[in-house]
Amino acid sequence: MAELFDSYNSNYGEAVEGSIRFSGLRHDFFLVAKADLLRRLVVERKLRQDGSAVRALDVGCGVGSLHRYLDGAFDSLDGCDVSQDSILRAGQDNPSVTYRACTSPSLPYEDGAFDLAFASCVVHHVPPSSWSDFLLELRRVVRPGGVACIIEHNPYNPLTRLAVFRCPFDHDAVLLNAANAASLFRETRFRDIRSEHFLLLPSARPFARRVERALASLPLGAQYACSAQV
Repeated sequence: MAELFDSYNSNYGEAVEGSIRFSGLRHDFFLVAKADLLRRLVVERKLRQDGSAVRALDVGCGVGSLHRYLDGAFDSLDGCDVSQDSILRAGQDNPSVTYRACTSPSLPYEDGAFDLAFASCVVHHVPPSSWSDFLLELRRVVRPGGVACIIEHNPYNPLTRLAVFRCPFDHDAVLLNAANAASLFRETRFRDIRSEHFLLLPSARPFARRVERALASLPLGAQYACSAQV
């Protein structure tokens, strides 16, 4: 896996753009939607109380494409990835983020180090037999009362299926639906599990976002987020 993503560190964006070109949307559109969801998660999960600092970790961050859209969302942001080359590029593009390579199943962080740990389109690259172990590591590095979140492709959306089929580094992908994700959170002893589908409409206008929120419980959007509390 590390070698695969090392080979795409210089043209990751181009590869993603190629896989979604049929939609008429740019990769930035999807990144902004994810960043907006994570910002909202901080508020809805009340991670910033009494002016406390919010420490966040992006697990499987790749080249850090999402991080430029998260400026100011957290008081500190760390990122880790199996690809050393991707981490080097991420550090060059996002000097305010702290990056580490992760070359073992255990995340290179202390217990309870973060208020929020999230993984965006990562779990489908993890072998299904290791999904529970992956979530247990997210749980370990999040403080009591903190939150873990995974953002994944919705396998019930046909356009998502097409994008995954066209993406050169998604050939190994094993997609899991929101119900699967919630079940994994339950198995790994998380609580207050919440799921929402998003990226249903090709617009970031407030009205379109309100419609998406109203339909978030239905498996319609291109992606979904499942979050839970430690």
